[in-house]
Amino acid sequence: MTMGEFIFTDKDFDRVTKLVNERTGIVLSDAKRQMVYGRLTRRLRALGLSEFSAYLKLVQDDVNGELVNFVNAMTTNLTAFFRESHHFDYLANTALPRIMKTNAQTRQIRIWSAGCSTGEEPYSIVSTLREIIPAGSGWDIKILATDLDSNVLNTAANGIYTAERVAGLSAKQLKRWFLKGKNEKTGMVRVKKELRDLITFQQLNLMESWPVKGPFDLIFCRNVVIYFNKETQRKLVNRYADIMTPDANLFLGHSESLFKVSDRFKLIGNTIYQRTS
Repeated sequence: MTMGEFIFTDKDFDRVTKLVNERTGIVLSDAKRQMVYGRLTRRLRALGLSEFSAYLKLVQDDVNGELVNFVNAMTTNLTAFFRESHHFDYLANTALPRIMKTNAQTRQIRIWSAGCSTGEEPYSIVSTLREIIPAGSGWDIKILATDLDSNVLNTAANGIYTAERVAGLSAKQLKRWFLKGKNEKTGMVRVKKELRDLITFQQLNLMESWPVKGPFDLIFCRNVVIYFNKETQRKLVNRYADIMTPDANLFLGHSESLFKVSDRFKLIGNTIYQRTS
């Protein structure tokens, strides 16, 4: 079928969905056909190609690293500071006090933001944490932030955002955790170094081997598993449980659930789970 300037056949779409599933675990329904077309035609234009079949051969052969561009185009990155704010309320009021009591001897806290996108989630986590545990308090805090998309990770690591991106934050939060840009950087803000230094940003495919051992006290995996089928969800959540502390919390997105996915967690709040085994 012709959806615009390019012919995009059922065979082309099937090849895309197969590649996406093999590489990311994401299952694309037929309803995503227009989205797939829109995102990949940008790559065809950039490469001067006229057919999807030619482009998909480049992806399969990973010519000039095109596989990375393909994956970046197909992964969705929608995020905001303190998105689903009840999670950060729970983090401050319940999870962190529990962890501080449990880990009183080691004085270590380990958190994983899986699917961190452009960094708003891990920076929201670490600023919440610093409100409860200020610098110089003797706690060893490390936050791992991973994503499949290399482009968004670069944005996340730099910690530079437009003023529009932080418009929902209070004046107190902005003053405490961000620096205002000047001259050519006017209208931009940057997360302060004391927060950036607590986070390690790393590219990671959740479907492949993990160079992380844990144990993690908290894992945020929000608006990620919704893209996976049930079998993939079960495998992923089981792997999470294996590297979490006994009472660790797993945070999912607002439309996600572990119902019929895992019996190793119990639901204790609005998309907040606690490891049980």
